[in-house]
Amino acid sequence: VQLQASGGGLAQAGGSLRLSCVASGRSFTRYVVGWFRQAPGKERELVAAINWSGGSTYYADSVKGRFTISRDNAKNTVYLQMNTLKPEDTAVYYCAADQAVKVVTTTSSYDYWGQGTQVTVSS
Repeated sequence: VQLQASGGGLAQAGGSLRLSCVASGRSFTRYVVGWFRQAPGKERELVAAINWSGGSTYYADSVKGRFTISRDNAKNTVYLQMNTLKPEDTAVYYCAADQAVKVVTTTSSYDYWGQGTQVTVSS
């Protein structure tokens, strides 16, 4: 499966952005999808993840209450709605997929990765 992330850009603190991750190549339905981010000099971290049905999600503590992950399997797309953005949210955001039933939080479990989209939040 090939993943294409988009929607990044420049936002002011307190603003919003919505990222999209579109899958192609095979059915997206049975994949767990995660959004990761990597800031300069820092390790890649899992921000949010969603199981195949959308019924189970995971959020990092740093984004709980501000970010929402969702998916539209008919469109082979997973979204990350980011509200109340903070300068510390600045990073390259990646989507990734894993053929798993339950949400996984281990970076190495994800087999397929998109190319990343830059999010920059100004103070």
